[in-house]
Amino acid sequence: MDIDQPTVLLPGDVRMPLLGFGTWQATGQAGYDAVLAALDAGYRHIDTATMYGNEEEVGRAVRESGLRREDLFITTKLLPDRVGRERQTIEASLRALGTDHVDLWLIHSPPSSPSDSLLMWRELLAARDGDLARAVGVSNYRTAQLDELIQATEENPAVNQIRWSPMLYDRQRHAEHRDRGIVLEGYSPFKSTDLADPVLTRIAAAHDVAPAQVVLRWHIDHEIVVIPKSVTPDRIRANADIWNFSLTAEEMRDIDALGS
Repeated sequence: MDIDQPTVLLPGDVRMPLLGFGTWQATGQAGYDAVLAALDAGYRHIDTATMYGNEEEVGRAVRESGLRREDLFITTKLLPDRVGRERQTIEASLRALGTDHVDLWLIHSPPSSPSDSLLMWRELLAARDGDLARAVGVSNYRTAQLDELIQATEENPAVNQIRWSPMLYDRQRHAEHRDRGIVLEGYSPFKSTDLADPVLTRIAAAHDVAPAQVVLRWHIDHEIVVIPKSVTPDRIRANADIWNFSLTAEEMRDIDALGS
């Protein structure tokens, strides 16, 4: 990576930046502009999905950023209704993104049938082994569903991307991921967070930062990947400006307690 950001190690010696840029609902010119602004602000991890309909815009922004492909981490996701069409879906994603591989490919949510989930998971493993994805994982899976995949294939998903925030903090679920060697990646960090909460505003004032920056730093200090999204340049830059402070153990405990 050409920028000094903390990463987490995935299987296959793949380094995943803990801070990523989410692109849900960022489509068309606004999506392209947002991704370009994010790359300019220092993000090196971009999260998209087949469902988002913006892989072409993401790919164009990546190409026109002037950054080297090897300095970026790109995630896309596979809709659960694509069972049986996994290979053609990843090939379409790669064409749209303008790259020969993604760094992480996820099942976007569990198919309704456990057998379909397992079929999909085997196809993701095949794509990884075929160098179309450097790492593979899932999104929105419960722990029991993770275990079904692991028990059937002896292959742990590298990542489980789930909704996560201080107000949703679940110590047991966090531990369940850690115990299985699965990286927890949180999306929608602000949607379920009261940024006016006195705990967050007190800690933000102590560090001379905004409550949103405290929320993101809390993820980072827990070694939880976080992917804030915005199409507003000032907010994109502010969300990336979280490297000049860290939270104390007491502050982390106080924020954790918001989820209880």
